[in-house]
Amino acid sequence: MKITTTDLNGFLVIEPSCYQDERGFFLEMYQGERYKDAGIFDDFVQDNQSRSVKGVLRGMHFQVKRPQAQIVTVMRGHIFDVGVDLRPASQTFGKWYGVELSDSGKRQVYMAPGFAHGFCVLSDWADLHYKVSRKYDAHDEGGLVWNDPDVDIQWPLADPIVTSRDINYPKLKELAMEQFPHEPPVEVMTT
Repeated sequence: MKITTTDLNGFLVIEPSCYQDERGFFLEMYQGERYKDAGIFDDFVQDNQSRSVKGVLRGMHFQVKRPQAQIVTVMRGHIFDVGVDLRPASQTFGKWYGVELSDSGKRQVYMAPGFAHGFCVLSDWADLHYKVSRKYDAHDEGGLVWNDPDVDIQWPLADPIVTSRDINYPKLKELAMEQFPHEPPVEVMTT
């Protein structure tokens, strides 16, 4: 397993071990000990799947008071995946990082608790698998508008398909930051 750190502490690109031959491949999507050895100590309690068609942009979503760590894997298709650091005590608060993920690249993204997450679909459709560290709570749901000019995410789509909910999320400077947990960000150790 190969871990690549990014400019945002707590946002990692993971390349799990993949065994490939003329029959296809075998990919170990998650193995607790290996992830702990890589410094990811979250207890993952729920798996989710979503499907979206080409041009869809989902995001930027987060849980407010009970933030989730996430591991995102593309099962089919090709996306541009983005995390925005919403941890008030973080040195990279308000910064974003994006990476292309696909079913042919065998990469995952890990986000520590406290990131807003979003993605846009570049293929005809995409299936995503999310492993999360806390159960989803509709009453704790929050969002950051996907095109906030102060965050300035460089999406690779000019005119994405976005729900009215996602269009109407606040900008970063409009978020009530006092509602977020203010613990220092957990340092993710990589080996």
